[in-house]
This record gives sequence, structure tokens and C-alpha cells, in this order.
Amino acid sequence: MKGFDDNSFLNKYKFQVGRVLGNEKIRMLTSGFLHVDWMHLGFNMYALYVFGGFVATNSGITSFLIIYFGSLIAGNLYTLQYHKYEHYYSAVGASGAVSGIVYSSILVFPDMQLLLFFAIPIPGYIFGVGYLLYSIYGMKKQVGNIGHVAHLGGAMGGFILTLILKPELFFTNTVFVIFLAIPIILLLLFGDKLKSL
Repeated sequence: MKGFDDNSFLNKYKFQVGRVLGNEKIRMLTSGFLHVDWMHLGFNMYALYVFGGFVATNSGITSFLIIYFGSLIAGNLYTLQYHKYEHYYSAVGASGAVSGIVYSSILVFPDMQLLLFFAIPIPGYIFGVGYLLYSIYGMKKQVGNIGHVAHLGGAMGGFILTLILKPELFFTNTVFVIFLAIPIILLLLFGDKLKSL
């Protein structure tokens, strides 16, 4: 909350490509604790509240923390790779971490029912793929002041870490693992080409 009104504090700890490529790697972590305002913080914490319980209950607190912080770092690493020539690109927020938790919960409970626009019921796996596709679109079109690249990197981190921590999902949810992996694999193979399209 200090960063809401204190720009020098925000600038000191936010993710910024040039600073991270320099000697300030700690920004990969500290940026996840900064938000631009109450709405930004509220959206992230609401998503964490909705999906975090599934992961914590099913996987345990230690696994939850590994997925959360691993996804935060994965989101920032993917952002760093995607924007590596834009030294002044900066971002704040827990979006990568929260995206990892969202994708992890969908991977563990693919049939969970979610309400799109608080009214339309859809299965979790459809939401997961739709979420990734929208993030890819947002990344390409630079929709809003949103870190779509961090969302994607965080989702990849959550997906991979969940499978490492719960390898039995390969056998119990095989179809959903493959279905949810397809957009991630395509993104890893062709993500760099999005800028030139």
C-alpha cells in the first residue's frame, strides 16, 4: 500500500527490464508485492481468494507457496524475455503469481464450475484455455495497462510446478493436462513471433 502514494518507493522495487538485467534481480520478487491502486490489489486478491483455497486445500500450504512464488518468478522471467530490448518497460503486481494459482486449481479441478461475468456457468478447463487465449490477444494488441505477458508466464509456471508437485495428474487428468498444455506449448514455440505479426 505504501507504493500507492510513494512513487520513489514504487520505482525502487517495481519490475523494470533495465534494472533487472543489471544488478537488481530482487525486483523479480518485490514487484509482486506492489500494486498501483486499491482496484489493482483488489482484483488480484479476489482471484487469489477464489482459486487459492482449491490449491492450498488439495496440495498443502508448502506446495501453495512454491506454486505462488514460482509462478511470480516465471511470470517475470517470461516478461523479461519478451521485453528484453525495452529497458524502460516496467510492471508491478501479483498477476503472474495469481495466474499460476488459477491455472494450478484448474489443472487439479478441471471440472470446477465457474461463473463467467458472474452469470454464465462454464467448466474450469474452458475458462483456463480462454484465459490464456485472451492473454495472448492482450499481449499482442497491448490491451489496457495490464501485464498480459506476466499472466501467461505465471500460468506456465503454475502448470509446470503443479505437475512436478502432483505428477499423478498425468494419469488421473490426462486429457485435461494435454488440453491445457496445448496453448502453453504453442506459446513457448511461437510466442516471440507475436510481436512481428
